[in-house]
Amino acid sequence: MSLFLIAALPFLGAVFPALLIRAGRNASASAAGMTTFLAFVGLLINAPAVMRGEVVTARVDWLPGLGLNANFYLDGLGFLFAGLILGIGLLIILYARFYLSRQDPMGQFYTYLLLFQGAMVGIVLSDNILLLLVFWELTSLSSFLLIGYWKHLPEGRQGARMALAVTGSGGLAMIGGMLILGNIVGSYDLTVILQNKELIQASPLYLPALILILLGAFTKSAQFPFHFWLPHAMAAPTPVSAYLHSATMVKAGLFLMARMWPVLAGTDAWFYIVATTGLITMVVGAVIALFKDDLKALLAFSTVSHLGLITMLLGFGTKIAAVAAIFHIINHATFKAALFMSAGIIDHETHTRDIKRLGGLRHLMPITFGIAAIAALSMAGLPPLNGFLSKEMMLEETVHTTWLNSPYLVPGFALLGALFSAAYSFRYIAHVFLGPERGDYPAHPHDPPVGLWLAPAFLVLLVVLIGLNSATIVGPLVAVASDAVFGGGKPPYYSLKIWHGFTPALYMSLVATLGGVALLLGHRWLERIWNALPRPEAKVIFDSVIRALTGLSQTITNSLHNGVVSRYGMIFVVFTVGLAYYAYATGTIGLPTRISLEAPLLPIIGWICLVGATLATVYFHRNRLLALVLIGVVGLIVSMAFNYLSAPDLALTQISVEVVTMILLLLSLNFMPTQTPVDSSMARKVRDTVISIVAGLGTGALVYALMMRDFAFPSISEFHLANSYKGGGGTNVVNVILVDFRGFDTFGEIIVLGIAALVIFALTESVLGTSVRARLLNRKPHWPQSGDAHPMMMVVVTRVMMPMALMVAAYIFFRGHNQPGGGFIAGLIAAIAYLMQYMASGFTWAAERQRFYYHATIGWGVLIAAATGLGAWFNKVPFLTSDYGYIHIPPFEEFEWATAMLFDTGVFLAVLGAVMLALESLSRFAWRPGIASEHPMDINPARDDPPEESASVNTQEKES
Repeated sequence: MSLFLIAALPFLGAVFPALLIRAGRNASASAAGMTTFLAFVGLLINAPAVMRGEVVTARVDWLPGLGLNANFYLDGLGFLFAGLILGIGLLIILYARFYLSRQDPMGQFYTYLLLFQGAMVGIVLSDNILLLLVFWELTSLSSFLLIGYWKHLPEGRQGARMALAVTGSGGLAMIGGMLILGNIVGSYDLTVILQNKELIQASPLYLPALILILLGAFTKSAQFPFHFWLPHAMAAPTPVSAYLHSATMVKAGLFLMARMWPVLAGTDAWFYIVATTGLITMVVGAVIALFKDDLKALLAFSTVSHLGLITMLLGFGTKIAAVAAIFHIINHATFKAALFMSAGIIDHETHTRDIKRLGGLRHLMPITFGIAAIAALSMAGLPPLNGFLSKEMMLEETVHTTWLNSPYLVPGFALLGALFSAAYSFRYIAHVFLGPERGDYPAHPHDPPVGLWLAPAFLVLLVVLIGLNSATIVGPLVAVASDAVFGGGKPPYYSLKIWHGFTPALYMSLVATLGGVALLLGHRWLERIWNALPRPEAKVIFDSVIRALTGLSQTITNSLHNGVVSRYGMIFVVFTVGLAYYAYATGTIGLPTRISLEAPLLPIIGWICLVGATLATVYFHRNRLLALVLIGVVGLIVSMAFNYLSAPDLALTQISVEVVTMILLLLSLNFMPTQTPVDSSMARKVRDTVISIVAGLGTGALVYALMMRDFAFPSISEFHLANSYKGGGGTNVVNVILVDFRGFDTFGEIIVLGIAALVIFALTESVLGTSVRARLLNRKPHWPQSGDAHPMMMVVVTRVMMPMALMVAAYIFFRGHNQPGGGFIAGLIAAIAYLMQYMASGFTWAAERQRFYYHATIGWGVLIAAATGLGAWFNKVPFLTSDYGYIHIPPFEEFEWATAMLFDTGVFLAVLGAVMLALESLSRFAWRPGIASEHPMDINPARDDPPEESASVNTQEKES
């Protein structure tokens, strides 16, 4: 099965549980289980190739120039993690079906679970670090949904926010590190990066990249001091906790360190950062776990400890330590998932997770006792279970590791962590299942139905089988996964068996076990000391940091983002000018390579008019109407400049936009005061004047410097001129660029234009139902009102001109591919024709004759443009690549037919609909429903005469 399909199946299947929940809980769970099962089967199909040491790949070059490729590859390491994600995911789906109550939205749960599963599978299969980063952030988002699944619990919502804040922040740091790594190597493909160890470690950017990447890994895998989020994630349902802690989210950081091990490991920085962090996390997590009374909290801190153990092994930087890390990842997944499920069973049946309210459950819940006891003993590292084997390998490696020239520090602290690990494992068994039965359980304990204990029982069976015959069951998998971590080379010698003789690791394991028993016996006395000791509370520290950051952010935001647009403009302009001056002062600029042309009289006159209109706009800016007229003059001069400089397309577009804008702004000014308030002091005016002059002169100087010199790179215009006709079938280069070469930009622009019109409609719709509209209608006009709302001459002229304007729009539209014009300009011209009808005859008259809805016009325009782009795919060319040919229909001459015309049709409709919808929305402020405009086309001179005069006129007419 294709790796693309394996990665996509969880995302595709996430839709079905939510849809099938109406068919019942079994249907929803079956849909989730079948999706995961198919992905798991697809993974197993590739197993023979992976076990032979081959690498399965799947590649799609999306934007190779930017390094954005959708590449997947499956080696031993990816196969191991994908197998854990999908395999344990199947067991979690089964367990959750019987764990969740009928009040819990099960379809929603499975949808979130599959989204998270897909993100995790994407991480372990990605061959492109940019793609990996996308999946990495998706795990943070989907885990936020899972941890906060029980929205009614405040601790659930807080745990979700905490997990998202910590892992999301680490993800941002990791993005920086990965980009640095890709920049060093010159590629973002992992298979290329992993072959350049010397290049990466010799780079001066190695240490910054290492620190940033490790921040992402440490936050995701809850390493000290970022460990605190994981226990608070226990507010999630137990199936989520079991999945996150055993096979998925917290293992993502371990996977990242193992994946990058070939190029990042082997340096002092790697050893001291990774191994030290792992060792501290291992000890701290184990010590805290011993004194937790909540079953899931105990297991959560035990997870932190074991994650630290694996991190420490990866940090050692030796091949045999990496083998031990891979082996313990497998073992930890089996016994930890079983332990969380057993904790969920206890909570489900007794209605409590408080260890001090439990005890004596071994006879009441014998099946659960057997499952939990075996899993806990494996976590403690007792033979003949699988946890003992990897713990022995870990202890053996610590004996051969020195830290700051001391051979005792690492094994000493590792022994301490193993001792506390044994202690909390023994406590899980003794304080929950052993001892006398109690009579004050919150609910009567009993073993659950088989649906709840079947999944953990299967995992416990693996715990025993791997412990007894690990070389056969998981030996080949450990070998291929470890080989992927090494990046090839000769593997070290190791033996996955229980007995290795009397070794230092065996003695250390014996001390840890006996010490664990001693700590258990003295737990009550130690707990009193623990509770009396002052110690920092991670949650309190986190909340304080969040409050401080929030306060700082609000202070900065309130001081900068205070709603004054002029202040935003001032800050932006000053920063831009300062940055430009720094670039000019520190850079070099060559001598001019071009000569200045003599300016004719006409451009000089135009420039003087432009400057004069601009200065007049600034001077008369408080008079809104006059300022608008002056702005229109500026736009007219700019459009004339475009035409003078041989840019007729730009000139047509500019003049059309100016007309439409003026009409819409005039309509808006009708509801506004004639004068703007005086809101600037003289000092501020002087400041703004100076800034404006400096910025304007600087921009002019920059443009002049550019025009006087040859460009550093060849102009792309030569490409467009050479390929306009043979590539796009048109001789109007500007139009071909808009509908073909840069068609995607145009497509995005019409979508934005449509969204802007819809936003205007939504805003006016929300205001129409308030008192604002009544105040607008009852306001006192600022100017004397015309006695004739609809002048006859204007009505006649606009109706006569309308078919002519539409004919011009059609002409501009059809000629656009080879002559100045196109769908955008044609849409504006057609909109002007319609706008004039509203202006001349009134809103009511025009609305009664409206035959199409502007919302639908925008929608059809976007759909037609999109369909044209998608049609290119059927021709096996990129999206929006146009095609053309020549058609001869007698008696007409042969003419060209291009698919770009369909795209231009979509542009035309979107522009027309957007302009008309904006006008209609603003016009409704002044529209009085049910009151038609007076005589929009009645040319009877006697229409306003008094009744007597009208009757006299009629009598005279009859007599004549």
